[in-house]
Amino acid sequence: MQWWRVVGAIGRFMIRAGVVILLFVAYQLWGTGLSTARAQDRLDSSFTERLSEVAPTSGPGGSSPGPAEVPVEIPVPELGDPIGRLQLPTIDSDHIVVQGVDLSLLRDGPGHFPQTVMPGQPGNAAIAGHRTTYGAPFNRLDELQPGDPVTVTTLQGTFDYVVDPHTDAAGRTRGYVVVGPNDVGILEPAEGSRLTLMACHPKYSAAQRIVVTATLSSSPAPPTPVPHYVEAVTTDATIDPLAGGDPDAWAPAILWSFLTVLVWFGVWYAARRSSRIPTWAAYAVGTPIVLLLLFTTFTDVARLLPASY
Repeated sequence: MQWWRVVGAIGRFMIRAGVVILLFVAYQLWGTGLSTARAQDRLDSSFTERLSEVAPTSGPGGSSPGPAEVPVEIPVPELGDPIGRLQLPTIDSDHIVVQGVDLSLLRDGPGHFPQTVMPGQPGNAAIAGHRTTYGAPFNRLDELQPGDPVTVTTLQGTFDYVVDPHTDAAGRTRGYVVVGPNDVGILEPAEGSRLTLMACHPKYSAAQRIVVTATLSSSPAPPTPVPHYVEAVTTDATIDPLAGGDPDAWAPAILWSFLTVLVWFGVWYAARRSSRIPTWAAYAVGTPIVLLLLFTTFTDVARLLPASY
């Protein structure tokens, strides 16, 4: 075989590999948002139903009840349950928060650290979320300014927070602070009622964490029982949920990758080698199937990567 044929084959392989990598990047930035959007729709319906089950009768004129009027005996959320709606109007963020910060749960939306108090209650309620993938609920967290409003609606009522000021190393006042990825201080109990929002920093990187804190400006809700599973989930993984990958994804990632390559080879063979199937017909039928398999493959490959951006 002439050397130029070898070089040509290597060049074609690299071009195809580059296209696959570009498709994977596109999937990370936009494709992951599709599954998150579906999950948010499901969680929204579930949370609305739960809210209607625990909310007492409205007061005169149809006004909403305050936190003190809501029964204390609300259900203790299980991991994955919707616990509330987090609204950051300044940055146009409106998402349902799930209980737990496991990587699989953060794909559905922002996650509440179960070892911290529930939003609206006395203490420090901490929530983690993505900035550039899976719907990017905290994409513009760095744009929040001191005094900006934050609203959280839970089964205990609606609670208003105000973003706290932070001073950086240069003496500038901002609405956030940057900490190391293993800084556990952001989960420690706090006096009063505080909300802590955490995401990766800078964007497209897992080097640091951006943290926004906000102080409750409305009346707090009564504390609820600590979930039975808190001791089991209080590990390094849940202290920094945005690090590491899911080792359980190796088997499906390899399986779907092999199947995708096999089907693509079949399409190529039918288009180039088969005398009974027109080239255009082979690609017209096979390409959508390959893209669907590739999307499924990317879903599992993404689970192997640190879900930190």
